[in-house]
Amino acid sequence: MSDPSTDTTIDAIVLAGGSGRRMGGIDKPASTVGGISLIRRAIDAVSMAGVTVVVGPHRHDLDPDIVQTRESPIGSGPVAAIAAGLAALPQAGSARVVVVLASDLPFVDAGSVDILRSNLGSHSAVFAADHSGRTQYLFGAWDSEKLRLHVAELSDTANLSVRSIVPKDHGVVAVPNIDDCDTVDDLAAARERAAAAAPEEPVPTVDEARTALRRRISPLPTRVTPLTEAFGSTLAEPILAATPLPPVNISAMDGYAVAGEGPWTVRGEIAYAGTTIEKNVPTGSAMRIATGAFVPEGATSIIRDEHVVRDGNLLRRREGAPIRDDTRRAGEDWSAGTELAGIGREVSAAVLSVALSGEVERLIVRGPVRARIILSGNEIRAEGPLDAGQTRDSLGPVLVHYLAACGITLVDTVYLPDSPNGFEDLLARPASADVVVVVGATGGGAADQLRRALVRADADVIVQRTKIRPGGSQITAVLPSGTVVLGLPGNPLAAVGTLMLTGPAIVDALTCRARRVPVTGLLAGEPSTASPVARLVPVKREGTHWRVQEPVRTAHLLHLVDNDALALIPANFNSSEPVELLPLPR
Repeated sequence: MSDPSTDTTIDAIVLAGGSGRRMGGIDKPASTVGGISLIRRAIDAVSMAGVTVVVGPHRHDLDPDIVQTRESPIGSGPVAAIAAGLAALPQAGSARVVVVLASDLPFVDAGSVDILRSNLGSHSAVFAADHSGRTQYLFGAWDSEKLRLHVAELSDTANLSVRSIVPKDHGVVAVPNIDDCDTVDDLAAARERAAAAAPEEPVPTVDEARTALRRRISPLPTRVTPLTEAFGSTLAEPILAATPLPPVNISAMDGYAVAGEGPWTVRGEIAYAGTTIEKNVPTGSAMRIATGAFVPEGATSIIRDEHVVRDGNLLRRREGAPIRDDTRRAGEDWSAGTELAGIGREVSAAVLSVALSGEVERLIVRGPVRARIILSGNEIRAEGPLDAGQTRDSLGPVLVHYLAACGITLVDTVYLPDSPNGFEDLLARPASADVVVVVGATGGGAADQLRRALVRADADVIVQRTKIRPGGSQITAVLPSGTVVLGLPGNPLAAVGTLMLTGPAIVDALTCRARRVPVTGLLAGEPSTASPVARLVPVKREGTHWRVQEPVRTAHLLHLVDNDALALIPANFNSSEPVELLPLPR
């Protein structure tokens, strides 16, 4: 019999079931470390396998060449899962080696599998030992024929541990980086380790940061909504007119519907808007008509009141009056099927009005983007007298207005006292918000736990810091759930400036909104101090230019009271070039 370890191919059984009871019942294989799910880590580790079988709940995101099956009965343990995996492997032409791998090893890779396969030798099976020497019986390489024999000898595979089928002639070999994740703390520690090993990215400029956000934040799903609930969202499909406008010929002015050349005899009927005149207007006749009224049959034109003279029932065109027809023809403004607003257009009041005019009943949209505000810190006081060391919450009540200027709707506001796990607990259940806006806790101080909480949640941190003052300590990340976390500095002016810089880019990404053309302007004179990084400063309009307001204190919003915008002044500023302006909401 040939040595199985010399075979160049393997088959693989990935165990991806179980309820994760020690982790609160979460879908452990779907949990991520370093942005990659544990089940994907396992599948990638056995990418050299001829056939890979995943045993567990069906997963729609797996590649079609992955065989998926389930143990019977469901939840009956690892031996039953291995038996189901063997049954799904082809008997004819199967590999001599089967690797059995549980999907709870966050750092397993192809090298780990090679160590097991190369050490199989004459053993029936060889298992990995982690750094503590503990044998990982759910990570092993087996002689496939002997594994099938061991399983076939069992009268019932349900609720058996893997040790019940471990052969006496098995081997154990140390494999680095194969510690498993059995608890929430294990998972969090693995995420911190992955983050620590990741290369540190350079601090981006404001434009680089906003470009990264638009590229890496995934859009919200589309939804169908009635017009009354669409305000503030973004069109995911164009608005097409359901009917022409006007739907029929109507009068554009108060006047007369006339037939033929004048003078005309005025008939007694009057055409009002919203009614239909069934009688014709004979040639040589005229009928009084109101603005918006349906043009009766036989009428050849509409003449407005100021262009005619009436003497009893006789109507003549006023001398010198222009010869014109004040009829709004059916479809004159648009025909049925005309695109009224395109994809990426924000649903404004005007867009809603146009949709109503086009008899559109439903819109397909993304958003509006909903946000939860978290104000962190024991020192923040929303109401009541301040104790020594406390600070009045001067941001929470007003951030809603700055959020609205970015296109974001406020869901609620949460005050979070400083605690070791406060952010972790809150980020684990971010309510119905699409964006969690955190004020404070973005620095590196002892109480600033946001960054660590994001790492332990395995968030995709897109922006760690930014080259700008104030506001360089901002952070933007995406949780595995898709919720965006925007960390603002605790300093009020820095918080508002960061939100107005970053918020629109987040909304653009989440809703696929067409980018707004930046407002720009020329500064009057130059700032008093040069800066090696970009600066965000209040400015006031002076004619065609904008005057920088200096000096500026950032611990409050006093300098936003009498100013009109925030100016983004780039490093190495040239006063002859316009700067980006962020108009302040009023």
